[in-house]
Amino acid sequence: MHEPSPVDPHATPDERTAEAVLRPTTLDEFEGQPRVSDQLSLVLQAAKHRGTVPDHVLLSGPPGLGKTTLAMIIANELNAPLRISSGPAIQHAGDLAAILSGLSEGEVFFLDEIHRMSRPAEELLYLAMEDFRVDVVVGKGPGATAIPLEIAPFTLVGATTRAGLLPGPLRDRFGFTAQLEFYETESLEHIVHRSAQRLDVPLKGSAAHLIASRSRGTPRIANRLLRRVRDVAQVRSNGTVTDALALEALTLYEVDELGLDRLDRAVLEAICGKFGGGPVGLSTLAIAVGEETETVEEVAEPFLVRQGFLMRTPRGRVATPSAYTHLGIQPPPGAVLAPGLFD
Repeated sequence: MHEPSPVDPHATPDERTAEAVLRPTTLDEFEGQPRVSDQLSLVLQAAKHRGTVPDHVLLSGPPGLGKTTLAMIIANELNAPLRISSGPAIQHAGDLAAILSGLSEGEVFFLDEIHRMSRPAEELLYLAMEDFRVDVVVGKGPGATAIPLEIAPFTLVGATTRAGLLPGPLRDRFGFTAQLEFYETESLEHIVHRSAQRLDVPLKGSAAHLIASRSRGTPRIANRLLRRVRDVAQVRSNGTVTDALALEALTLYEVDELGLDRLDRAVLEAICGKFGGGPVGLSTLAIAVGEETETVEEVAEPFLVRQGFLMRTPRGRVATPSAYTHLGIQPPPGAVLAPGLFD
């Protein structure tokens, strides 16, 4: 699950418009990451006082936590233009050189999925980040010539869901690194209320809390669930989201009280029901639930591990006693249950 553009590429046009409307535009509006907001605010204010471009910024964390939004906020706070690209789109050093040479002074360059950039482009970026210069190679072989090209001072905002895949020399060139954490339910509830106001969706009772508590600590999921609940409210009621209607909508879309969806439960049911609690290999598990291995590994597993329902072991995936409890089934005789932390 990646963030190659400012909006979800799989969303419909109406959803893309909604996502753009729901994004906060200033650090004061950006909730749920107070430590990152405070630190980043100091970096930007200090750069303004000095009259220089801010240090390059690296944002890391799981998808949906606001890395793209923060890049837009940085550009807005600096009153600077924003250029957007992604690592997979830059496969040649020449592609990156063309982008960098076209930047204006003070521009913010947002590079999503920076860990997926090609090695030649990555090496070109080193010099650009430090000296605001790129060397364009003309010709091939012994006759090749490197022509230095000065570029305007800019701020690179890199985003990655896998900070561990970034080479050390690239990671060290960022002056400020922020690790985004999953959001607390209270923060997500505030986000749901704000989004509901912008979408003109009336919320009653504890509907906002109900949606937030099933959003897996992720604002993107909270906003998506809000839009789906809104759909049910408009079609089956008078447009007002009550507790009962929110529960009806979330049940319809198969999101349970802990935020598990159809795929999450399918993974747990396959391990607990078909494979006796595990261990089971990833490819076998993916076939059992009818999904690609990448989908199971990157979409379902991180949340299930975080909730304590699943463990990754050298022999394969193993269900925990909590998984059986959540599914409401008894472990079969002889099931190999994952040990507890202090067992």
